[in-house]
Amino acid sequence: MSKYKLPFILILLSALVSCSQNEQTNWKIADNPLITEWSDDVDPSIPWPEYPRPDMVRDTWLNMNGLWDYAITQKDQEPEAWDGKILVPYPLESALSGVKKRISKDECLWYKTNFKLPKTWKNKRILLNFEACDWETKIWIDGKKAGEHRGGYDPFCFDITDYVRPGKNHELRVSVWDPSSEGTQPRGKQLTEPRGIWYTPSTGIWQTVWMEPVDNIYLRSFRILTDIENGIIKIIPEIVNLQDGVSTRVRILKDNNILKETESPGDNEISIRLEDYELWSPGKPVLYDIEIELLNKGRASDRINAYTGFRKISVGKAEDNYTRILLNNSFTFQRGPLDQGFWPDGLYTPPTDEAMRYDLEMIKKMGFNMLRKHVKVENRRFYYWCDRMGLLVWQDMPNGDKHIGGNDDDIVRSEESARQFELELSRLIETKYNHPSVIVWVAFNEGWGQYETGRITDLIKELDPTRLVNSASGWADRGTGDILDIHHYPDPKCPEAEEKRAIVLGEFGGLGLPVQDHTWEERNWAYENMSDVSSLLHKYREFYETVYRMAEEEGLSASIYTQITDVETETNGLLTYDRKIDKMGADNLYNINTGEGL
Repeated sequence: MSKYKLPFILILLSALVSCSQNEQTNWKIADNPLITEWSDDVDPSIPWPEYPRPDMVRDTWLNMNGLWDYAITQKDQEPEAWDGKILVPYPLESALSGVKKRISKDECLWYKTNFKLPKTWKNKRILLNFEACDWETKIWIDGKKAGEHRGGYDPFCFDITDYVRPGKNHELRVSVWDPSSEGTQPRGKQLTEPRGIWYTPSTGIWQTVWMEPVDNIYLRSFRILTDIENGIIKIIPEIVNLQDGVSTRVRILKDNNILKETESPGDNEISIRLEDYELWSPGKPVLYDIEIELLNKGRASDRINAYTGFRKISVGKAEDNYTRILLNNSFTFQRGPLDQGFWPDGLYTPPTDEAMRYDLEMIKKMGFNMLRKHVKVENRRFYYWCDRMGLLVWQDMPNGDKHIGGNDDDIVRSEESARQFELELSRLIETKYNHPSVIVWVAFNEGWGQYETGRITDLIKELDPTRLVNSASGWADRGTGDILDIHHYPDPKCPEAEEKRAIVLGEFGGLGLPVQDHTWEERNWAYENMSDVSSLLHKYREFYETVYRMAEEEGLSASIYTQITDVETETNGLLTYDRKIDKMGADNLYNINTGEGL
């Protein structure tokens, strides 16, 4: 990513005016039970400086992160005064925001910052991007309402061209309303009153805010598909303001060498065949660079850098005649942790990109080849690192609304609740579609918000026929989708093999070991507490001996251990919540998880 740093630095120096140097030095992390070592690396002048959309890169952009004014008011009331400074993009309740306050469904969170765009952006369209903001977001530029969005996990964009003028100072105001667990919207593990497996909410902006200039004709998005049997890469562009005379040029590169180049009129699907190509897999995550240009009568009106990997995921018969999950037409046993993506100092937001990478690097170091991203959606750099490192991702759709038991009928959602769920589900798939690491969409977890299971499964298949659908992870199986998934704590169990669906153990384990001075609270819990590291390691090894026997003798395709880190009062992580203690030792886990030490 180093080649993208220079344009960022140039724009930052010339355009970012959201806070003064004096204001920057006044920020400090709020008092907190635990913090990670990366909290010291947070720069309040420009937190999260990395380019936020690595699967679709433009050279010119403006990072808006930093210290903004904030205020908390009654719902739908504008602030009469400002309460202080908040560090964007950390949620209000987090220590890294510098605020660490709770908010109710009857209140709104307001933000304010000032900005000035470079004069070189004159005659460009200006796009204001929010990578994620939980939950209902409204924006004003110089007092004029410029857009609103509902959704806590998806990136969204406003075209603010008509509200700004490069070289002029502007004010941006943002209001956020978040009912958290008192609403029916997707909200994952956030609970107004945290307890047990439910954690502290994350209200407001919790991923990068940024701007970019584009020409009148530009790429809104594109889909990349790969055909591993024939070596074909397909690009399906979506072009804004498409006109006659516009064409799309695509180059495929490897190690900076152009392998193939083609040009096609308009927004036609483009297919490029490579004669020699390598497949993407956890053991060898080979990626190909892609350059996409829009040409308007021969002149470039947009230019994008992207990438892809040749990867296929399917369900079919393996050599042992069990129906298995197949990666690139072969069975690879998938083993990984449950990854909830919570941080003691940032809650939903990792302190830094390096901190986020650390979790992924530890997952690889421990001998896992996949992870289940549990009822949360991460920023796009997370999936970029999974693509680069070779980590398979099972992506949950965050849950909301009511719960059902294993023997209950599906819930009946209101029209509004169902519409919002399906909107956010479609946005999840749309914005993560091009990441080769993502191989499974998990629709519902343990009956949370589960409704019209068959129809939602069909909807996901329609939105993305290239990946597998896990309709119901845990219980309330309806016989739909590609996978039969059970949860069993603490010891592993195996569902009965099926003819058409693969069988998996979607959650097990939860072995606990609280580490003194590294717990969220003195009171903590796990599915089964162990007395010391030795007994924990012994039990863990026994569990994986059973898992591998089930994989070989009973047709199990995958297992997911709870969990990679402690989370708040849960102490069943392989790492402590502050990531400072690797409880059993990564090398020991590598030998067990890969089967080498069994």
